[in-house]
Amino acid sequence: MPPVSLTAGVFAAAAGGRLASGNAATAIGPVSIDTRTLAAGDFFVALRGERFDGEAFVEEALRKGAAGVLVRDAALAGAATGAVVVEAADTTRALQDAGRFVRRESRARVVAITGSAGKTTTKEISADLLSAKYQVFRNKGNLNNHIGLPLSLLELRSGPDIAVVELGMNHPGEIRTLVGIAEPEVRVWTNVGDAHIGFFASADAIADAKAELLDDARPGDVLVANADDARLIARAASFPGRTVTFGIESDADVRAVDVESRGLDGTRATVRTPTGEFPLRSPLLGLGNLSNALAATAVAVTFDVPLSAIAETIAALKPAHHRGELLRLPGGLTLVDDSYNSSPAALSQSLDTMAAATGSARKLAILGEMLELGAHATRLHEESGARAAGAGLDLLITVGNDAARAMADAAIRAGMRAAAVFHVPDAGQAADLAMQRTRPGDLVLVKGSRGIGLDAVVRRLKAEYA
Repeated sequence: MPPVSLTAGVFAAAAGGRLASGNAATAIGPVSIDTRTLAAGDFFVALRGERFDGEAFVEEALRKGAAGVLVRDAALAGAATGAVVVEAADTTRALQDAGRFVRRESRARVVAITGSAGKTTTKEISADLLSAKYQVFRNKGNLNNHIGLPLSLLELRSGPDIAVVELGMNHPGEIRTLVGIAEPEVRVWTNVGDAHIGFFASADAIADAKAELLDDARPGDVLVANADDARLIARAASFPGRTVTFGIESDADVRAVDVESRGLDGTRATVRTPTGEFPLRSPLLGLGNLSNALAATAVAVTFDVPLSAIAETIAALKPAHHRGELLRLPGGLTLVDDSYNSSPAALSQSLDTMAAATGSARKLAILGEMLELGAHATRLHEESGARAAGAGLDLLITVGNDAARAMADAAIRAGMRAAAVFHVPDAGQAADLAMQRTRPGDLVLVKGSRGIGLDAVVRRLKAEYA
């Protein structure tokens, strides 16, 4: 696709604002919302949130060489000689409108992915598979909210064929907003789980919020849906376009059969698709990642990527940083770094992988509290503790507050030796305990919610066993 030219005048109109000063023909460069990372020539958008006010940094942005700013009041820019100043009553809405404008002008086809777990991994695999045939853009990291998504869409000025983005949420209405910005032609729904259930009355309420992915769909749109998820499939029935299903247990359009879970060596299966079948060899750990790969395969098949290219790409996949990375450290420790985030469903899958693993002297798990579970926290942590006890662990360390302690207590009740179960309140103490209790030959799983900070444990272990 040809690149999209975005000038100050065009940006102001697209954002629903006005060009208060500067030359309308000035090209808009990279867009920044943070003066700490702003480079000379960037365009600064002053956003206002509950805990920050970007307008307090407008003068700093201009001092650092910003070519222009988007503000609520042009007076905030002072006498910014030569700089572009765009004024809009709501700068967040203006950013979103500008992102949608570039998305439309780019003519890229947009693949939008949501679900309770696996969004980022599915995004990365989908982008990798599509890259065998197309120029593909993927949003960086997890820029998946009402600010990160439009910032990502503004990068479609480079003219890719396809954009693969993820849509995140923890409250009703958020997916609806993001779908309205991205206007995807292909919508991918990975699953319905218990992540963020503290903000919802039930898993059905989470499913209803995720189902906003179906809003404003057109007859020509495609939904890629998990056939193994009953809540998801029930809501997908209302989709007006074409639905392509994927799954392991169900008779899906893209289905894995003859599945062989190989523990730390990944998964093997035969994948059947509407255009034929291929042998899948994935180095990614667990059946959750197999499901993610199937979702991405369904996307790739929709875009006519050859099955041979899909198989070759999946065989060479590597996990994203802190998302199920298998690290065989020089000092003899084998580390599964899944410290980026956690939920009860995702933790269950990780424990299944530990249970299936062979060849290590001992199996240890350092499990952080899972946040945003609300009134369900104690019950879900207790269930996770029982699963940990059933995974054949030789040592368990739980990290966090009362819910994490409940997970440790439940593991003991489910049969783990009390002398093999520890609870500590924070990641620093968890790292100290890990230094004392691990030894060469061990297999160690580190997993917890991002807010618990278990990446600090990973850093200590990597340094100790380097």
